[in-house]
Amino acid sequence: MDTAGNTSPTTSPWRLGAKDALPLLGGYIPVAISFGLISVQAGFSALESTLISALIYAGASQFLFIAMVASGAPLWLVVLMTLLINARHVVYGPNLAPYLPPSRYWPWLMHGLTDQIFALAHSRLPLLAEKDRLGWYTAAALVAWFSWIAGTALGAVAGAQITQRWPLLGDVMPFALPALFLVLLAPRFTSTVWSLTLVCTISVAMLLKLLGISNGAIPLAALAGVAMFYLLQARVNARIKNGVKAHG
Repeated sequence: MDTAGNTSPTTSPWRLGAKDALPLLGGYIPVAISFGLISVQAGFSALESTLISALIYAGASQFLFIAMVASGAPLWLVVLMTLLINARHVVYGPNLAPYLPPSRYWPWLMHGLTDQIFALAHSRLPLLAEKDRLGWYTAAALVAWFSWIAGTALGAVAGAQITQRWPLLGDVMPFALPALFLVLLAPRFTSTVWSLTLVCTISVAMLLKLLGISNGAIPLAALAGVAMFYLLQARVNARIKNGVKAHG
């Protein structure tokens, strides 16, 4: 890396993207194995479970999807609830858009935008030269996507045998993804604005969960966090502006 944060000429953005995404595998693969196992137990075949991860690729929404389908819920309700949980992507897109160079591939590549890839991209893309951003994002997204698919296939085919042989894994795997979120969020607590935003988001999510609004907790908490962030940022910007005027 040079002093401006851009990749050096000898550094491949594809290699850097893959390297940055590797830590995500520690959270993705265990949860994907859990999904594959649960999906098969819900009546889906190993192939169907793997295709769900490849085509829907939506984490929590996939667990909700198989639970609702297995319970006989109408298709329109399954689609509606899946879209509701993924409504946070309405916030993700505009936040990444300023850093995305023009390319006809972005509509396809956005299939690989997950919470963790967003967190990585939001911190990494501004540091990269514009010509390197497409390669970095593509590599990072593909590593995460293929690890999720592979974990699902492994869970669907051999998940039962794995948890029977090592029962502790069955208890630990569901906590892998929350632990990964904590690792990604921890650096943000160095900023007052981000700290207050995250505390607000977490508090709203927990409150909604306690009130029994489980399915709406994630999108509503995300919206509350967005509102808090922009209110606090507007206040900071106003103070800076007033300070400039006072010294002008």
